[in-house]
Amino acid sequence: MTVSSLARAILASVALAASVVLAGCDTDQVSLATNAKANQPVTPKLLAAMVEKDMDLQSPILVRLFKQEAELEIWKQARNGQFALLKTYPICRWSGDLGPKVREGDRQAPEGFYSINPSQMNPQSAYYLSFNTGFPNAFDKALGRTGSQLMVHGDCSSRGCYAMTDEQIAEIYSLGRESFFGGQKAFQFQAYPFKMTPVNMAKHRNNPNMAFWKMIKEGYDHFEVTRQEPRVDFCEKKYVFDATKTPDAKRDPVFDASAKCPAYVIPDDIASAVREKEERDQAEYNKLVSKGIPVARMNTGIDGGMNKIFAAKIPEGSTGLSEGAEGTTLQMLAMSKAPGTIPGTVNPPKPNFDAVAAAPQEEPVVAVAAPAANTRVATAQPAEKSGGFFSNLGRKMGLGTADTTATASAPPAVAAPAAPAKPAVAAAKPAPQPQAPKSVVAVKPAEPAKPDTRLAATRPALKPSVSDGAGSSDTQFAGAAPVVPANSFDNRFSAVK
Repeated sequence: MTVSSLARAILASVALAASVVLAGCDTDQVSLATNAKANQPVTPKLLAAMVEKDMDLQSPILVRLFKQEAELEIWKQARNGQFALLKTYPICRWSGDLGPKVREGDRQAPEGFYSINPSQMNPQSAYYLSFNTGFPNAFDKALGRTGSQLMVHGDCSSRGCYAMTDEQIAEIYSLGRESFFGGQKAFQFQAYPFKMTPVNMAKHRNNPNMAFWKMIKEGYDHFEVTRQEPRVDFCEKKYVFDATKTPDAKRDPVFDASAKCPAYVIPDDIASAVREKEERDQAEYNKLVSKGIPVARMNTGIDGGMNKIFAAKIPEGSTGLSEGAEGTTLQMLAMSKAPGTIPGTVNPPKPNFDAVAAAPQEEPVVAVAAPAANTRVATAQPAEKSGGFFSNLGRKMGLGTADTTATASAPPAVAAPAAPAKPAVAAAKPAPQPQAPKSVVAVKPAEPAKPDTRLAATRPALKPSVSDGAGSSDTQFAGAAPVVPANSFDNRFSAVK
């Protein structure tokens, strides 16, 4: 099985290169088809795992990603038709906060459901290899969200992307490539803030993005109960999963992200299984809230996260907004082998401890949520992102919504940060009113990161393998934006269509 699979992959690469030469001797296209990084064979360990899990080398794949856990999962279809987990990759770096991307330049990594077709695979990436997530999709566009070139790539450096090591992205890229060779027109990319468990939903119950997260959790639940790639459509500025035509309809419903939803139904077996799961999740959620599970701390100036296996390898490394590990655990992880090369220029997330200490930790009063709604209806109002740390600090000091950024005309006045507020206690006498601040804290904003101007030619040609530590998207996903046409698998590999 391993030898024959490897032989097929090599023969396919040779045939593709030859077909491009015969098609017109285009030097650039020949270079793409014979690109050594993009055509690395699937590793023997992954091939062995496929044999163990009864998978074919070129069967369809599906990708799930979780920011808080800093993990990327590759699922692959087994011979029984269901998807099974093939491998989990720790994410080296992601940027922004938990929550969807809203606008160009906000450093947010996208969340939601996206479709990756061959034209979005970039073998000439400046970050070793990459694929475009397809943000914004039709749902994002309906809400006016903007952004471009949001990638999953190597080099462990992120400004709104999901960054892996070069060795990791080489493996992931090879798995996507083989699924296209096998006939998969596009693979689904599901990006979440965290694993959509009752515990995580309860911890983040007061997050302004919760309406959006509940909506994409429906798609998460559809995959969890079926182990099939959920069909994704959009209407009324919301996601719709596994919709089919009504019994009396003669054709499939037509969806428009900004228009009213057409008549549709969800198959009874899927709907009932999802409903049962949601009822179990809701019961567990209600129990956790009633017991007073603490609310997760909001972002206090931290930019993104990093898996603890990488944070343990970097001096003064931090997991940031990802799930961390205590000191002794990080020290133990430092002795283990990292899944790939960590560049010396890596910039780990750095917690702002002064901001954490100054931020009041008040437990909001939360009512127990009502039972989950029917799975066919998902409503989500776009939530406005909260202000940055400095604007929040200004509001706490009585400056309202005024900009607290220092300007050239205002001389800086330095004041010691206020101590954290103590919890309010009921008393017979009213609490004394605080005195107005005598001076305004002027804080110089952080210098913006310099753009990475490295060229693809400066990247190493190849790196060693990582040690282990399918319907058409045209009808299901609107708005998947391809990258540069010259990098298109459609052009490169047209002979095998």
